[in-house]
Amino acid sequence: MAKYYDIAMVGSGNVAWHLAPELENAGHRVSVVYSRNVQNAKALQKRLYNAEVCTGLDFNECTAEVFVVAVADDAVAGITKHISLPREAVLLHTSGSLPISALGYAASTACGVLYPLQTFTKSKRISFEDIPMLIEAEEKQTARILSDIASSISKRVYQVHYKDRLAIHVAAVFACNFSNKMMTIAQEILQEQKFDFDMLRPLIAETINKSLDIGPKVAQTGPASRGDLETLDRHMDFLQRSPYRELYKEISQKILESR
Repeated sequence: MAKYYDIAMVGSGNVAWHLAPELENAGHRVSVVYSRNVQNAKALQKRLYNAEVCTGLDFNECTAEVFVVAVADDAVAGITKHISLPREAVLLHTSGSLPISALGYAASTACGVLYPLQTFTKSKRISFEDIPMLIEAEEKQTARILSDIASSISKRVYQVHYKDRLAIHVAAVFACNFSNKMMTIAQEILQEQKFDFDMLRPLIAETINKSLDIGPKVAQTGPASRGDLETLDRHMDFLQRSPYRELYKEISQKILESR
């Protein structure tokens, strides 16, 4: 039988924006929302059924059983230094790069990690059903609660220790954040030549789909993968005054070395 929890959302950024309504849709109750920016907390509150906005970190009188700290990594320590929780409360963070010990400042022995392996933007709707949920806890009871929560919103739940989670997070940065930066650079180059970034849409879609279908190593194409040094030289000449010239050279060299 499914177990549902009374949850407090500490944070109102991209992750909280999507996670809180998803938890409610799965049957949990999100009773409290906290954010340093009260207006952001109120905006998230409007996405929920009956949550209250809390303006401080004293939750001693709160009915919530589980407190989800969904803030930027560098803000977690500041939150946990000042948070005050009810007895037997479970405290979680949603970071891919922080250990459970990041919650150590809080007076709670029931701590864990609920990390959704996905990129979130407030303006983009997203389904959690296929998002890998990486969970970690040191106590069996906390692990069971984490499993209940994660499996209520996703079909893909993994118990992953910190070192492995950190490796996955690094891989995710390469796959997501770095590739997105590359597309930003591509957009800048096209705009300088008065072309629309939409021109690359079919190419980007095919690149991603092919990497997922046959694997990125097999899917690698381009002048560096062919060893086409003449084309590489022409590109380097084109980028002579570009701030991205050395980046192009370094990445091309990595591809050449992996042929």
